[in-house]
Amino acid sequence: MAVNLRNGISMPLIGFGTFRIKGREAILRCLEAALKSGYRLIDSAAIYHNEEDIGSALEELLPKFNLHRTDLFLTSKLSPRNQGYQPCIDSVKRSLGLLKTSYLDLYLIHWPGTGGKKVDNVVNIQMRQESWKALEDCYDKGLIKAIGVSNYCLKHLEEMKSYARTFPHVLQVEHHPHYVQPELVEYCAHHKIHYQAYSSLGTTVDGNCNPLLNEEVVKEIAKNHDKSPAQILLRWATQQGIGVLPKSLDPVHIEENIALDFLLDEKEINRLNTLGTRCKYAWDPSIVI
Repeated sequence: MAVNLRNGISMPLIGFGTFRIKGREAILRCLEAALKSGYRLIDSAAIYHNEEDIGSALEELLPKFNLHRTDLFLTSKLSPRNQGYQPCIDSVKRSLGLLKTSYLDLYLIHWPGTGGKKVDNVVNIQMRQESWKALEDCYDKGLIKAIGVSNYCLKHLEEMKSYARTFPHVLQVEHHPHYVQPELVEYCAHHKIHYQAYSSLGTTVDGNCNPLLNEEVVKEIAKNHDKSPAQILLRWATQQGIGVLPKSLDPVHIEENIALDFLLDEKEINRLNTLGTRCKYAWDPSIVI
């Protein structure tokens, strides 16, 4: 499954997330399982502190699976502490070096705020504008094939209309049946921004709890399809054209999470859309000015 971005770039709808996966051995083991299972999108970020290990692992694994760099879609993201024009340029180049690649398929501004600045400080507006200018310049030079933002709210996207030469190709945000954002989804569809979800399984920030996986409706639908609750939640998203980035350290779950070749019916999707719970499990960007 893939989606064509506004600029014609093909992007897999299902990617492998690497948040909290650290250490060369863990990265190598997980990426080997991911590539074997068919994942071709690898999602990382500067603040994950695993780009170097990902680069080394891919250097070793691509020949093993008879793959080339062009077979992969690599994403990384700007750390909030590196907001600003030149710091952003430097961060892109650093990611390229660590990932051992001459280009990135997608690079995102990870957060609308700036590291070390209060959320209500107006400097946040200036800094993310400078960062976007830097990404546009990297995009023009071919260092990045597509550019986007993560954790931006409607107000942040609307603000970009005053300065962006290139509007984001991708928005990556928290999205799952406990935190459905129909207005944001509709906005992105209207502006041809691909909507990509993280925390699709409703995992809490500390990673110790998955309330959504224990929802009776989710478990009932999973039983009816002979699938795992995780597969149901991921298919709920992809069936609506929403990208997902499941992550796991378990090779069995890694393989399961991309095996989404089944369909939910309209009634099942509606039941998941209307669980009656609205709960955000990750960080709240709406507080950033």
